[in-house]
Order: sequence, then structure tokens, then C-alpha cells
Amino acid sequence: MASQPRSEAAPAADVPSLVHQVTPGPELLEAASATLRMLAEPTRLHLLWQLSQGPKTVTELTAAVGVPRTVASQHLAKLRLSGLVDTRKDGRHVIYSLRDGHLVRLIRETINHADHRVTGEPTHG
Repeated sequence: MASQPRSEAAPAADVPSLVHQVTPGPELLEAASATLRMLAEPTRLHLLWQLSQGPKTVTELTAAVGVPRTVASQHLAKLRLSGLVDTRKDGRHVIYSLRDGHLVRLIRETINHADHRVTGEPTHG
């Protein structure tokens, strides 16, 4: 049984919403868990963090993350197959980007949350 949105006022069909009021059912929880599993590996999270700053090539990502190209490519393939990143061709280059704004916010918030834990900075209310 899929979760049904529970919002007071539904946004216009052509305007994506940033917040969805839902009650998670088994299918939604599994999909969310699959996303979090992809974020749970440090190299993939670092790649995603880089992509949260904007689209990049494999060469740019390899340099920024500090891993061999083959390692970056393997992780990017997993992220693409899981639906978290998109690709487009620009001549001979493949440009990677995050699939949507939810992922950008999720990655940034995950890193910010970790920063609070590591630095001891007080949490937000």
C-alpha cells in the first residue's frame, strides 16, 4: 500500500513542492532506506557533497574527492543506477548532477548535522 500525501492545500501540478506531508508506509520507508544506504558510504557521500555544490565531470570529482578515477566511476555508477544522480554528455565529457533539490538539502543537512556532532556546536531547535 503506497503512502498517500496528506496536505491541506495541494501545490499546482506544474510546481514541485519542497515539503510533502506523508505518512510513511512500507514502500516509502524502503525507498527512503535505500537512499540512506547509498549515503552511508564515505566516498559516495563525499561525491554527493561535491555534486550538491553543482554539476561536475568525473575528472573534477576525482580531484575533489581524492580517489582514483576507477573508484569514483564505480561509486558514480551505483549512484546513477540508484537514481540519485543524473548524467548528460558535453562533448567527450560526462557531467554528473544530483537528481533533485531534495537530495541537495538532504546531503547538506547530513554534513551540517555531522559538523555539529564533531565540533560540539549546539544543535538547532
